[in-house]
Amino acid sequence: MKPTIAFALASAALTAASGFAQTAPLRPLIDLNTGYFPFHQDGSITPERWPARQKQVRERILLAAGLFPLPTKTPLNAVVHGRIERDDYIVDRVFFESFPGHYVTGNLYRPKNPPAGGKMPGILSPHGHWPAGRFTDYGAGSKSTLEQLAIGAERFESGARSFLHARCVQLARMGCAVFFYDMLGTADSVQITEHRSGRRPELSGKEPGTFGLYSPMADLRLESNFGLQTWNSIRALDFLLTLPGVDPARLAITGESGGGTQTLMLAAVDDRLAAAFPCVMTSTAMQGGCTCENACYLRINQGNIDIAAAFAPKPMGMTAANDWTKELATKGYPDLKAVWSKLGKPDNLTATFNTHWAHNYNHVSRTTMYGFMNQHFKLGFTAPVLEREFVVPTKEEMTVWTGTHPKPTGDRVGAAHEKALLKHWSEDSDRLIAGRTDLIGRAWEIMVGRPLPEASNVRLEISGRGDRDGYAVQTGTVRIANHGEEVAYTRFDPKPGKGNGTVALWLTGRGSDSLLEGGNRPNAAARKLLEAGVAIVCPTPYLADATEQPMNPVKNKDASRHGWASSACYTFGYNPSLVMHRVHDAMSVAVAVAHDGAVKPARIIVVGSNGAGVVAAAVTAMLKGAVGGAVIDTEGFRFASLNDPWHPLFVPGAVKYGDVPGLLRVCAPLQPTVLGENGVKGGPDAVAAAVVSLAQIPRSSK
Repeated sequence: MKPTIAFALASAALTAASGFAQTAPLRPLIDLNTGYFPFHQDGSITPERWPARQKQVRERILLAAGLFPLPTKTPLNAVVHGRIERDDYIVDRVFFESFPGHYVTGNLYRPKNPPAGGKMPGILSPHGHWPAGRFTDYGAGSKSTLEQLAIGAERFESGARSFLHARCVQLARMGCAVFFYDMLGTADSVQITEHRSGRRPELSGKEPGTFGLYSPMADLRLESNFGLQTWNSIRALDFLLTLPGVDPARLAITGESGGGTQTLMLAAVDDRLAAAFPCVMTSTAMQGGCTCENACYLRINQGNIDIAAAFAPKPMGMTAANDWTKELATKGYPDLKAVWSKLGKPDNLTATFNTHWAHNYNHVSRTTMYGFMNQHFKLGFTAPVLEREFVVPTKEEMTVWTGTHPKPTGDRVGAAHEKALLKHWSEDSDRLIAGRTDLIGRAWEIMVGRPLPEASNVRLEISGRGDRDGYAVQTGTVRIANHGEEVAYTRFDPKPGKGNGTVALWLTGRGSDSLLEGGNRPNAAARKLLEAGVAIVCPTPYLADATEQPMNPVKNKDASRHGWASSACYTFGYNPSLVMHRVHDAMSVAVAVAHDGAVKPARIIVVGSNGAGVVAAAVTAMLKGAVGGAVIDTEGFRFASLNDPWHPLFVPGAVKYGDVPGLLRVCAPLQPTVLGENGVKGGPDAVAAAVVSLAQIPRSSK
């Protein structure tokens, strides 16, 4: 990073330093493990206003998951086979296609004798990161099994051995249909061979059919194992609704740990759910450590408390343990209780804080859940609802892959499957988004993550004044109070009496230095504007000389750079990209200039050149009618050309939402002048000429 060049206010003159640019210090970065994620209180908690906040949370989750808009729902082609009959419940083996050729696998538990009237609740049961997933069995008489009994976490050996199946058995005994399904790469989910694998050179192509998960192009299209797992959950709910007797008005989901994450996410995005019970995951601390629980944009302006709140005021229960949820009773839960109370349903939220036990979904926690389901689905059992022993199923009884139904092999697994799967996802997404400028615009609004700032939150402070070749030069700082940020800027004004009220908000990759030549005089491009009566305000780009994203956790030659623990989701899931920082800054400077009482402009023209064309395009799209025009030099840049998530211009999701042409279409109502595209020459001189031409057009005709 170039050293900051100081200038002092002395005799109202600038110093004769070699440049004007000031570089803001590195802004605080949010980290999964050290961050604090409180509830975002915005005053919208009234029955009338709450749906708007729910929509914000829902859209951010869906965008982060690569599900905005939802993919085309193709036939499930469900196969239900290999029934096991127990005393009062039955278990089937199930697999179906969430995407064509991609299987969701699991066990379906149902009561042997369905409840009177034939209608039963349908409950999804996703699981966390246990040793063998759905096949986890700690064994009869094992140390782990006996310890759970000894500490009172479990009442029966069967529950201590197989606590994941225990809840499915009991819910089936209570009259529910329960689908217990595999997370990616566990148990029978064999097509994605690793739950988290990191970047692989053979799966890092750029065209659909040449890249897989964890690749730069997957991030540019927001395709991730988090998104795939969330889509599997949506399709699992579709599957439940195909079953005879399942009551569409009584659908629920409950899971623990990573399954608690899936519970939170599905509850926030799928209106079909009537109840949800996420365990040991709702927290203001660590938000979920696996890549299947993280995605770019997922927790910007929201955390798991906000995501849980998005389900209000429907019935929700939760548990805490001696893990990252141990402070839930005092941090997060009171905020959630206030939300349900303000929405008139305080009794619809419940929690059990079992912080004397480690991370779990043990019998005590499950008993809370049974009481919750019994109450809200009116199952008619006397409280408390307690488990009894059951026969622990063997792996051979549970597996969906048999001689009759062999597991996928060949190009239906591993790298070949990933490439084909993401090819379908990409091409389907392209079809759904094509021509949807409204949807592309909304996606960019979510990715930018900030509305136009209020003038009351923006303060312009002048720190220096001077003269260069008869042109007034001003330096200063725009401070954004509600975000604790600052942006240095340089302003050039025409000679006295020559200004026409137009200000060019000139965005470049270098700042004001790009408008100067020897002796700090305005260069030819700048003089062209000034002589035409156009003032220039040039913000200093945040980290102007950065060659990588500032929050890159590993450096260029670090061997761990492409490992799963350095996946882009852990950075861009909590922090804006460098491009978005610069978009935020430019929006703030535009507001400050527009409300500068001393020299309030008649018109602001957004200008992007020298590596800032995409920043200018995004700013123009966000400012909409707040500016009077735009000149954008893209220099032919495409996000799809990037093959490194740490490139300074990397923006996750940019390719999914039309790349640069898509962003320019969002700007189209403002009729921007676009250079660097379709053979139109760009460069500073061409940009300056276009600005002068635009400034001569009366505002009313634009």
